[in-house]
Amino acid sequence: MHASEVVVYGGTAAGVCAAVAAARAGAQVVLLEPGHHLGGMVSGGLGYTDLGDSRVLGGLAREFMLAIADRYGVPAGHYAGPEPHVAESILTGWLQNVDVEFGSRLTGATVVDGTIIALATTTGDHRAGVFVDASYEGDLMAAAGVPYDVGRESRSTYGESLAGRREFAPGKHQFPPFVSPLTDGGVLPLVHDRPLAEPGSGDGGVMAYGYRVCLTGAPDRIPFTQRPGYDPAEWELARRWFAVLRRNGIEPAAGDVIGLVPNLPNAKCDGNSIGPLSLSLLDGTNWAYPDAPADERESIRQRHEHYTRDFLWFMTTDPGVPKAVRDGLSEWGLPADEFADTGGIPHQLYVREGRRMRGEYVLTQHDLLPHPRVQYDAVAMGSYHIDVREIQRTWSIAYEHPEPVPSVFNEGYLSVGVAPYQIPYRCIVPRYDDCRNLLVPVCLSASQVAFASVRMEVQYEMLGQAAGVAAAHTIATGRSVQQIDVRRLQNDLAAAGAVLAL
Repeated sequence: MHASEVVVYGGTAAGVCAAVAAARAGAQVVLLEPGHHLGGMVSGGLGYTDLGDSRVLGGLAREFMLAIADRYGVPAGHYAGPEPHVAESILTGWLQNVDVEFGSRLTGATVVDGTIIALATTTGDHRAGVFVDASYEGDLMAAAGVPYDVGRESRSTYGESLAGRREFAPGKHQFPPFVSPLTDGGVLPLVHDRPLAEPGSGDGGVMAYGYRVCLTGAPDRIPFTQRPGYDPAEWELARRWFAVLRRNGIEPAAGDVIGLVPNLPNAKCDGNSIGPLSLSLLDGTNWAYPDAPADERESIRQRHEHYTRDFLWFMTTDPGVPKAVRDGLSEWGLPADEFADTGGIPHQLYVREGRRMRGEYVLTQHDLLPHPRVQYDAVAMGSYHIDVREIQRTWSIAYEHPEPVPSVFNEGYLSVGVAPYQIPYRCIVPRYDDCRNLLVPVCLSASQVAFASVRMEVQYEMLGQAAGVAAAHTIATGRSVQQIDVRRLQNDLAAAGAVLAL
């Protein structure tokens, strides 16, 4: 049995910030990471920093930005983000006073009278006074029996006008009309064929996952290759999409199917999901992921990895792809100095949302819009727009044509701007009767609509820091996480550079 004062589960950027903050506050800390890398998406392909309003950036999140600038010898904010291996190097360097265990996957938790006593992991059992769940999935929270939600709610759950299944509409990330999904035996691969919930109702739908690939045009780039098991038939939807564009006189470029702006140092780019058929896998595979056991999650992860490799191969080789796309994407490849131990694909699947805790306070659309609510216990600020990525690819009958025509639709995308808002401490703690020594800075207590704004890595980093300082206060006072002095917590965060109000 390993004993410490604070155990942080999940080596995401939030987990690193929680561990560093708790250690700086004087606590003895162990950081448990199920995989073999630190940083989560920050070092796992998400090179672009989704920030919003830079005025809210403070504490360790700002320290990270300054460390990036120092590493490259440029002004702060010069680059959209660091190269993945540089991000991991910076975060690793912060953990000199923290014990880190890799390959430590949670297998169970011992809870007595609302208090977590110990965790069982693949590297042994760990006992502590306070625990921080910084995983993208919320596994420790779930193992401790804390209530949570998965996927989107209905509009009526919290009275949110933006919640629930969305109407089909043209716009960003959408197919043009009259791309048929039908085959002789049903629907094409990569299209959902499940019954649709009514607009505005909840269906548990989870935002699409994917891999944010790091690409380079350098001479030593690793070319995309055909994966064993690649099935050209899976990409008939893409061929039909390109055929419709061609009939309408539209000739897409490579940058219309994947983000190719060299926004990272050394001419690398963070390959984002751009078009209606992109690096985001929309066949519904990921809906089961948050609650799935480890073996099923691994199957889902492998499905996404295979899809990513196949997407890159298809877009550079298939004759059904416009020549400009094939030629343009062929100028790029995988960097030789990134993700060597995972075959060039990032070590982290982009889990855009997992579980969401039902905590002391549920952050909702009403806390962000139309005007941000003042939160007396603010421990961080958010500012990124409400960014719900596509949830499913399905189809419907389009009646704009003289005759009804089946057409493919991507459903769920939503982008709504917000002003900077405060995130309350109550959102990262469970209800008192549910658990008294757990903090949850990633799978925090929020509706899906509000979570879609909070879910950016800089905000996770700031909430991770708040959780780490709160954990140290809990150890020092012997109180529950719900009963520590929030004013003192805010003062300590502010002294460490956190921005709690504008």
